[in-house]
Amino acid sequence: MTTGLTIGAVASRTSVSVPVLRAWELRYGFPRPDRAVSGHRRYSERDVELIMRVVRERQAGLSLEAAIERVRRADDEPVPSIFAGLRRHRADLPIHLLPKPSMLAISHAIEDECCARAERPVLVASFQKVGYYLDARRRWHDLAVTASRVIAFADFDEAREAPNGILEVPISDDAPLRREWSVVCDAPGAAAVLTGWERPGQEGVPENRRMFEAVWSAEPALVRRATQVGVALAHRRAPGLAGLDGIDDLLADHPDASVDPTEVVHRATALTNRIVAYLDGDARRARRPKLRT
Repeated sequence: MTTGLTIGAVASRTSVSVPVLRAWELRYGFPRPDRAVSGHRRYSERDVELIMRVVRERQAGLSLEAAIERVRRADDEPVPSIFAGLRRHRADLPIHLLPKPSMLAISHAIEDECCARAERPVLVASFQKVGYYLDARRRWHDLAVTASRVIAFADFDEAREAPNGILEVPISDDAPLRREWSVVCDAPGAAAVLTGWERPGQEGVPENRRMFEAVWSAEPALVRRATQVGVALAHRRAPGLAGLDGIDDLLADHPDASVDPTEVVHRATALTNRIVAYLDGDARRARRPKLRT
């Protein structure tokens, strides 16, 4: 049985009419939907994302043919990391320069919101080193209990599905992911992403002073893009890892990108409140007078 979105649903999501979508497919071969047994078109979340990118390129002044070609070319190029994938998708995203304690506060806030709100989420995280992964293992074990899939990138010795269900994907020393810190929670009712890359030249810098250029968002479509990039990277770095099978179908069952904008604002507010609480707690601890020994 073929699943996916109908052409009417795609038209509603993208504001590109059904006749126009058919004309694009006939003239440019874009997009390329699957066909149900009945012959009806069935589109994926990825198709919706690509159509929206064409719309944005058109709004920026490109002709339709040039816009489709640019989107196709960018989509064919492998994305080296989650951060790079989001920047390629949305060059207008604001970049924040954050120290490690702030990255940790935002990460914990996303994880807490995921536990509190998410139903069977798909989770993706980039830990850089196994040591950092082990530091967070207890929290991520708890997250994995109710998750549909959990993908963790670090400098593991091999790809495997750990006993707690986490898919451990190794990254090489020269991979851009080795500089990246990412946390992605993708689920109906709870979508959030934090991703950042560690600035070079910080060898010997104390852990709490390591600096990252980062973006974070509760925008469902942007979270979905981060998830898709993470899944694609996992397939490239751990081909044949059985736990990766079926993730695309799971995402198709979570069409959260069309959620009510008011609900997105509510979620972002709840997440921001958690972030502020963590940062405030860190600030209070930092202000405590140290006892003399």
